[in-house]
Amino acid sequence: MNTFTLPDMVRLPEGDFVMGESEHDKFANDTERPAHRVSIARGTAISRCPVTVGQFRDYMPKHSVDDPPTLPVVKVTWHDAVAYCDWLSSVSGARFRLPSEAEWECACRARSRTPFSTGHSITISDANFYYAEDGQRIGQGQRTPVGAFAMNAFGFQDMHGGVCEWVADSWHANYEGAPVDGSAWPDHESNDHRVLRGGAWDYLPRLLRSSWRDHLPASSRRDNVGFRIATNDPNFHSS
Repeated sequence: MNTFTLPDMVRLPEGDFVMGESEHDKFANDTERPAHRVSIARGTAISRCPVTVGQFRDYMPKHSVDDPPTLPVVKVTWHDAVAYCDWLSSVSGARFRLPSEAEWECACRARSRTPFSTGHSITISDANFYYAEDGQRIGQGQRTPVGAFAMNAFGFQDMHGGVCEWVADSWHANYEGAPVDGSAWPDHESNDHRVLRGGAWDYLPRLLRSSWRDHLPASSRRDNVGFRIATNDPNFHSS
């Protein structure tokens, strides 16, 4: 019988939020435009923190065997992240998946419209990142255990910095034509790039902003890319 530890899940409030370019954000760019209103469905839950090394080893025991289990898992492709969600679904009895980009940003913003959920700026007391905007090294320069920083207003942790996070969506260069119902935005062409959110331990603050987004081929493995999970399965009951 499979043994596993279910990541701690937090419900997103049902309703609308404004996704994309933040107010008075000098680092905003066209990939974050146009800002647009998105509706989040009732019953959506996302993991409080990124999936850890230990949680991922429940699925793949030989993954990063020298890493402490409390670190966010890295060196996982988008396909690995999806496979973990499928495995967790099979052993838990509830359906898990990657969050959509819209769900992820809603969780990160926690009703804020500033560049960061912490306001117009962020410090190394708020998140794990390495460089100040002037290039000075001020952070730890490595991953830190999940949950080391304060929760945001919705109860999520490590949304800024730590590791970049795969989400379900294919990459689109802007939000023209983006879904407004909170669902993932697939690409039915030959685009194999998937969206990354959140910024990482080796980044500048501008790359940790709530609206920041980037992309990589789905088969990429990086030492600063992980993921968190989501569900809206009615059989799942959060704490």
